[in-house]
Amino acid sequence: MITSASDKVVAIASVKVTADTLTVHLEDGRTISAPLDWYPRLVHATARERGNVETSPFGLHWPDLDEDVSVAGLLAGRASGESPASLKKWLDSRGKKARKVRK
Repeated sequence: MITSASDKVVAIASVKVTADTLTVHLEDGRTISAPLDWYPRLVHATARERGNVETSPFGLHWPDLDEDVSVAGLLAGRASGESPASLKKWLDSRGKKARKVRK
């Protein structure tokens, strides 16, 4: 269960993924935005894959990308912890070359 500093459950109201930003609106009125570069699998995804996102009490899940982002991680300002080797393996499985991602 995702909680805020006050231990209240923080539910996701909506999610928007653009070519450069992940934006999550929470039901408590907060909006969290993070650069898409923080999530390399989302950077390399198609618009359709980015749009196929599931929400849960734990955060966000993109089944086509095997990518998960927690609300707690967003609130803490944490980028993806995926290693370059893991990303390369995933890209290779998709037949894609890695694009340069800003840090």
